[in-house]
Amino acid sequence: MTEDNYSLTTEFMLIGFTDHPGLKILLFVVFFAIYLITMVGNLGLVVLIFMERPLHTPMYIFLGNLALMDSCCSCAITPKMLENFFSEDRMISLYECMAQFYFFCLAETVDCFLLVAMAYDRYVAICSPLQYHTMMSIKLCIQMTIGSYIAGNLHAMIHVVLLLRLTFCGSHQINHFFCDVLPLYRLSCVDPYINELMVLIFSGSIQIFTITIVLISYLCILFTIFKMKSKEGRSKALSTCASHFLSVSVFYGSLLFMYIRPSSVKEGDKDTSGAIFYTLVIPLLNPFIYGLRNKEVINVMKRIMKNRKPHNILK
Repeated sequence: MTEDNYSLTTEFMLIGFTDHPGLKILLFVVFFAIYLITMVGNLGLVVLIFMERPLHTPMYIFLGNLALMDSCCSCAITPKMLENFFSEDRMISLYECMAQFYFFCLAETVDCFLLVAMAYDRYVAICSPLQYHTMMSIKLCIQMTIGSYIAGNLHAMIHVVLLLRLTFCGSHQINHFFCDVLPLYRLSCVDPYINELMVLIFSGSIQIFTITIVLISYLCILFTIFKMKSKEGRSKALSTCASHFLSVSVFYGSLLFMYIRPSSVKEGDKDTSGAIFYTLVIPLLNPFIYGLRNKEVINVMKRIMKNRKPHNILK
């Protein structure tokens, strides 16, 4: 194919949420509110865990890093999406597109491994409480956290490098609200078979491995909970695990639906609806599910509020 037959694309147009132009103000307000609550909730949780020594335990270290990655995901995607509601061209350059996808892929992959670490932490705490400090030491916690970031970086870099081998020509419209691999594959004038295979191998392996560990951990936890003699303790543990498992199920379910389902590359009409869950809904809910329903976090917040309350209004 010669250069006369097509022009190479170095910019893309994000056309997600353009089907209903009359709703753009409403959508902007809704997504801006979600973004604001997500950032305040997650970054507030990160600061709280960093500042308060009682929260310097493995569970909260994992939770703080999960909140940090949820903030990273929101920062990578939502500001550009909000800008595009009122932008005339809705353009994004190739390298901005790659950077956006890199941070998105980094955040989602690190989240997968952190959820495994958190599930293992809860498993040890509930099933082997007397051995907790031996089986889940701070050293192991730090190693698992660093390992999650290394895996996330490697996974993101592999897909970005593979994306840069593609040539984009003809249409430059991405039918999505951010740069994701599947919509980009549809714009490639080079066969993206290798890229699709790598998504199936790497993303599929990561998701199947992490889902399996999480499921085994929660099944062991449930088995231990049902053996508890205290009815109050059993209902409290079940309530906590149910909310955690719901969040994990929605997160993994939406990722599997997007990337591992058959013909996922060809079915572009389902990209936006599925992506909303793991890019907007889950980062919004996680601080409430893992943080604000946690007794220790609530007690720390109450103590901070009490200490900052004026002792004497007349002073």
